[in-house]
Amino acid sequence: LNEIQAGEMVEFASGVKGIALNLENENVGIVIFGSDTAIKEGDLVKRTGSIVDVPAGKAMLGRVVDALGVPIDGRGALSDHERRRVEVKAPGIIERQSVHEPMQTGLKAVDSLVPIGRGQRELIIGDRQTGKTAIAIDTILNQKQINSRGLEHTFESETLYCVYVAIGQKRSTVAQLVQILSEANALEYSILVAATASDPAPLQFLAPYSGCAMGEYFRDNGMHALIIYDDLSKQAVAYRQMSLLLRRPPGREAFPGDVFYLHSRLLERAAKRSDQTGAGSLTALPVIETQAGDVSAYIPTNVIPITDGQICSETELFYRGIRPAINVGLSVSRVGSAAQLKAMKQVRGSSKLELAQYREVAALAQFGSDLDAVTQALPHRGARL
Repeated sequence: LNEIQAGEMVEFASGVKGIALNLENENVGIVIFGSDTAIKEGDLVKRTGSIVDVPAGKAMLGRVVDALGVPIDGRGALSDHERRRVEVKAPGIIERQSVHEPMQTGLKAVDSLVPIGRGQRELIIGDRQTGKTAIAIDTILNQKQINSRGLEHTFESETLYCVYVAIGQKRSTVAQLVQILSEANALEYSILVAATASDPAPLQFLAPYSGCAMGEYFRDNGMHALIIYDDLSKQAVAYRQMSLLLRRPPGREAFPGDVFYLHSRLLERAAKRSDQTGAGSLTALPVIETQAGDVSAYIPTNVIPITDGQICSETELFYRGIRPAINVGLSVSRVGSAAQLKAMKQVRGSSKLELAQYREVAALAQFGSDLDAVTQALPHRGARL
């Protein structure tokens, strides 16, 4: 192992694979993709000679795979596909162009107030059980109309392929999701990458990069893809677990120092390519779970500046029956308005301003009714919005 590369796959005598992360003078730190029970001291470890890669291509559509791209849906091996490295450099500035095409989610609140463009990174952030995953899943389901038109007439420029990466979720939740997608015939344009809660931490750490490599196949071949990471807080926890076991020095909240780079190098790979390089795009919707609405915690404050805006979901709105429970005041899209359709811009009008004024006046209106006619009209219009 003295000539091993960083990020290279190794194989143990028991058949379990691992990845080399720490290269010291005296030893090599390897994390294992599987059970460690069969590994004993003195076992033979072989280099595979290849950096970790996963299968990619249209053969993946409709399949459920693990973080290493191995099918786990019981439908046999993958047909014709290519292999792509899990860790690659993001496209440079020259290879990109600004976001200018809309990525319709089918949710009025999002498409009108926080519009998303193809090639954008829009964070979905909020407490547990506030409908974050529902926003992401609805986005996949709502591509059905556009994609059925695109797939019939082979309009590759319209079709949006979807990659959903489930990190640290229950197996029952993933199975439920597969059922929802297949019942809606949305599985035909989707790939599911699952690293469930029972999988080892290295697989939960690797899953987003594997899903991204699969999405990049479409981006680099002039097609359009959407990738959802659900959720990156669980990936950060898995990475913290690995780093502490590898004896790397801990920082704030015991996370390692490079936890920002962990997410930045992943999200930078979502891009809108220039016309010279095929004009493909990869749009990312990362999900982050907050504790008691604390947006100023370590991981949220890391991911918010990396992304091009955020959709904030709130428990209070969710329980009031406003779903999707989006807080319009905190939610913002930094580049999406350039990609919004003109018709949608006109319909939207000044609704965001009116909602802001409504929130201001709503508190006052509860105390007394001696408001002038114009101010009285605001709460009514705001409540309707």
